[in-house]
Amino acid sequence: MPPLDRPAGPAPDVVRAWRPGIPGVAEVLHAAWHEHAYPAHTHDTWTVLIVDRGLIGYGLDGQEHAARRTGVTVLPPGVVHDGRSVTASGFRKRVVYLEPTVLDDALVGRAVDAPLVPDDTLRRRFVGLDRALTAREDVAAESLLALVTDGLAWHLTGRPTPPREPPSASTARRARDLLDADPTRPVRLAEVAAELDVTVPHLVRSFTRELGLPPHRYLVGRRLDLARRLLLAGEPAADVAAATGFHDQAHLTRHFRRLLRTTPGRYQRG
Repeated sequence: MPPLDRPAGPAPDVVRAWRPGIPGVAEVLHAAWHEHAYPAHTHDTWTVLIVDRGLIGYGLDGQEHAARRTGVTVLPPGVVHDGRSVTASGFRKRVVYLEPTVLDDALVGRAVDAPLVPDDTLRRRFVGLDRALTAREDVAAESLLALVTDGLAWHLTGRPTPPREPPSASTARRARDLLDADPTRPVRLAEVAAELDVTVPHLVRSFTRELGLPPHRYLVGRRLDLARRLLLAGEPAADVAAATGFHDQAHLTRHFRRLLRTTPGRYQRG
């Protein structure tokens, strides 16, 4: 006789943290807690987070706030805060801790007064940043980090009129030329932007506006073109991944599936 079904209990608490190799990002944390309440403490970083499930109540500098499933919450460095679940089912959150120099110290007071930024676009970009950091998509992470920090600064400074930027067509064309010079080499968008004498957010916006896709997607496309040629020439997939700028064969396969719905091995045999 089969055993009787027992009611399922709450899912176990989960904490996963790591330090990615992206300048400006000190740590990434994914956490799901059901009854945990963490005591008052501070960080030496900017804490930027989204809530995927539940509602987090917290005190920040003596004032009560709530981190909701809408928008992005930003807590400044050096300011005391705590946290607890407001719902019986607990909460799940994703956090990116940013080095204190990523945002201006002058924004600390504004973040204390209004830590919840209700911006759907900013939230989507944060989700993309978190996914890129999780998947070790470094150029994508750098690109989205620039847009997220630019958006946070824009909100925390009172949504000022953006400064006049250089022509986007020229920036995009020159950036594309730099990427095309050697698509397989490791790339830091900050270095490309510095060579063009523009900011990373301007570089990303200009490139996307003029070419229809952001720099990291353009670069992946160029690397996949090279990988396809090497695969059809009979090179082993692991060697192709290393030769075309991917972390490893799994990294190449993930992008190959996204583009062609097949693996490098099947593509080569076909």
